[in-house]
Amino acid sequence: MGVMRSFSSRSLLSFVSATLFAFASESLVLGQNTSIAISFPKEPSNAALGNVVQDNFLGISFELSSFDTLWGKDALSMPHAMQNYLSNLRQRFKNPLRIRIGGNSMDGSVFVPDQQDMIEFVDPDAYFNDVPVNFGPMFFNVLNSMADDVGEMQFIIGLSMRDPSEDSNPILLANAAEQMMGYRLDAMLLGNEPDIYANHGTRGNYTIADYIPEVGKVIFDLQNSQYGNLTSNLIIGGPTTCCSWDLDNVLSAGLTQYPYKYYTLQHYPTYICNGPTPQNTNISYFLSHTNVPGFTQWENTGVQMAKNLNVPVLVTEFNTVSCGGSNVSDTFAASLWAIDSGLQFAASNMSAAYLHTREYQVLYNLFDPPTPDTSVLPGWRTGSPYYAALFLAETFMPDGTVVLDLNLDNSTLNPESTVAGYGLYDPSSTALRRLVLINYNRSQTQSFSISANITSSIGMRVLNAPTVEERVDIRWAGQIVGPNGELQGNQTTQYMNCGQGCNVRVPGPGAALVLLDETPDSGGFFTGNSTIAGYPYTAPLSSQSTTLHITISAILVFAIMEAVFWLP
Repeated sequence: MGVMRSFSSRSLLSFVSATLFAFASESLVLGQNTSIAISFPKEPSNAALGNVVQDNFLGISFELSSFDTLWGKDALSMPHAMQNYLSNLRQRFKNPLRIRIGGNSMDGSVFVPDQQDMIEFVDPDAYFNDVPVNFGPMFFNVLNSMADDVGEMQFIIGLSMRDPSEDSNPILLANAAEQMMGYRLDAMLLGNEPDIYANHGTRGNYTIADYIPEVGKVIFDLQNSQYGNLTSNLIIGGPTTCCSWDLDNVLSAGLTQYPYKYYTLQHYPTYICNGPTPQNTNISYFLSHTNVPGFTQWENTGVQMAKNLNVPVLVTEFNTVSCGGSNVSDTFAASLWAIDSGLQFAASNMSAAYLHTREYQVLYNLFDPPTPDTSVLPGWRTGSPYYAALFLAETFMPDGTVVLDLNLDNSTLNPESTVAGYGLYDPSSTALRRLVLINYNRSQTQSFSISANITSSIGMRVLNAPTVEERVDIRWAGQIVGPNGELQGNQTTQYMNCGQGCNVRVPGPGAALVLLDETPDSGGFFTGNSTIAGYPYTAPLSSQSTTLHITISAILVFAIMEAVFWLP
């Protein structure tokens, strides 16, 4: 049986691709659990073949109110770090990067067409989970400029449903979005979490029976606006519910009579809106695959109804702990859980899922600037969920993928299991092409055995960290994200013969992406440098944002930082 070995850093430098190729006999590894045999269906069922997901399955969701602190205040001051963060994802798949801007903040905000600044705050006393703003056309300029620089993107925005009797501003916004974004506008979602309008005091005693006719009114107004029919292309999505209404009940109540491009849902396993509790601070929950199917399949009945109607279902917002995250949300455990959940969504008839990120210092964020006012500088913090996005950006195949939960070690039912495994199939040939193997164990390597005559060889990349509690030292294929969103270090890939069978060893904790019939010359993995913007630099003089005066000493500090991070 084949075994993977580590090469020294000096050996790695002799290969441009920094990859490893090893052929050896099986050896004993200290601290390793009993090997788990990888068994899988020869081909997916007809039902599974009905849900082919694209390589851009995972997207990113942003709150509107903090958007300018992450993407820049105008097209000339887009942070280099954000360009790199997005480029790292975009260059790893063929299709446009999925971006959604919405949330409670967009549902309560107003589009002002003659406003010069992208965002202006209107309520200094706003509740932190619902911050309304005024926003202007600069918003669309920045979206387009980022897509021009990074690579194609497809955008989803929100249209407010909080006061359908006065929908002139949502209609104004819809027209501006279509005019300014064109083909990049993927969808417009009517309302954000209308099922908790009543709980939030937005609408008193609001029910599905109230909601359905109001949707009809807004769609009628969009179709008969002064700008013409704004829904002539299939572009409306919703209901974007999260908590109190079931999708099947909303569909049965009449939503199916309207022309929807997507049905949309939002979901978190727990929340911290009222403070920490044993439930929302329990890292063990996020270290068990047994909990994942229940989390991702909570709307099975409605999702199946949507499938029968040929309407894709998107999870437009998910993460670990809603209302800002807990002590678990920025750990490596959250990285592994987000990978597991993303793949389980793909295996559960969802067509896309968006990891949510918010304002500065929210614990589940994918990334944070040095401060909200200095986002153009390096010194960004990379959140652990970003590594899950990076992993999943390489996971799905360019021409579509069918994902199956392989239930390795009976992990969907056995809470004592510390693994998860997925098979990724080619929808055309129906053959197994890739595996994702997750090891939630806190310290022990887990061996997975592939039988003889399954694949001639394999290639493997690993996501790992020292502990499940780790927040900084997380590495994907040997690389860590630096303070300017750039990937640092040698990109490592392991290869091995597997014709007579082989063992795949996944460190604990860690996750592995395994490509079947892969060799160093096959080209199945992304290789190269996805960094597109360097540092240090000053803010553009022509920018409408506040000019940042960077002193010579500060530049020297950033130069020293760069040199230190790039040392071997």
